[in-house]
Amino acid sequence: MVLILKNGAPRKEIRAIEKKVYKEAPVTGFDAKKYNGVISLNESAMAIQAKLRNEWKRDFS
Repeated sequence: MVLILKNGAPRKEIRAIEKKVYKEAPVTGFDAKKYNGVISLNESAMAIQAKLRNEWKRDFS
């Protein structure tokens, strides 16, 4: 697609060209709010994190 924008074009023409070029809104990152409250936990998140980190500290004696 070729769009020609001449120097000194009125705003109306510029807006029309922008609409053709930018049809969709750009994707802006990850929407974490969509997943807020989806997982129900039986214990606190800090306790789960401590368990996961402590699993690497094993006593092999």
